[in-house]
Order: sequence, then structure tokens, then C-alpha cells
Amino acid sequence: MFDHVGVQVTDVEKSLAFYLGVFGPIGMREVKRFPVPPSIVVGLGLGDEPGFWLSPSGGPETRELHIAFPAPGRAAVDAVHRAAVAAGAQVLHPPRIWPEYHPGYYAVFLRDPDGHNVEAVHHTF
Repeated sequence: MFDHVGVQVTDVEKSLAFYLGVFGPIGMREVKRFPVPPSIVVGLGLGDEPGFWLSPSGGPETRELHIAFPAPGRAAVDAVHRAAVAAGAQVLHPPRIWPEYHPGYYAVFLRDPDGHNVEAVHHTF
């Protein structure tokens, strides 16, 4: 459905460290970077193409976003949870099955440095 998603953040380097550290277990990595003085724009991906972009904010955040990243298995969701705890991130909901979504929906929900609700999810059907 989406080609890519961009999120404006208050501190690109801080958010970059969060996303790479916490979502590294599902394969998230930096794919592209370019300067936008006095900051940078960074494209992250699970492969060779950037699908998730971090750029500097032009003002204060007014809404909470929710973004879910696919995980290759439950162990990867658990690894994201461990990385988030190690990074001191707020865990909104620890990993579990969410039967209200569907019987094979296994996810962890976290708060990123700008207060957004971010998730790692694995689906089994």
C-alpha cells in the first residue's frame, strides 16, 4: 500500500539510534543519508531500498503516529522487545498474541523518542 513513510523528528540522530538499535533485530538498517543543514535526512529499510525516512521537524509534534514494522518471526519480535528495554524505551505492550486482531498476530508496542507508538509484528495464519 505504501511506497515509503516519512516521519519528522526533533532529533534525527537520536531517533536514528533508537530505530537502528531497537528494530535492528528485524533487519532495519540505514540505506541512505543526505544533509539538510543544520541536520540530515536518513532513509531506513529492511532491504536495499529506503521505506522509512527520518527528517528534522519544522515544529512541535501535534499528533501521535502509529507505525508497525514487519518481523520475520516471533523471536524477532521478542528481540525488538529486549532491545527496547535495553535502550530504556517505554514499552506500551510487551510481546503477546493479539487475538482481537487475528489469532496469529504477535506484536510488541513501544514509544519512540518523539512519543510515537511503534510496533514490531509477526503474522501467522
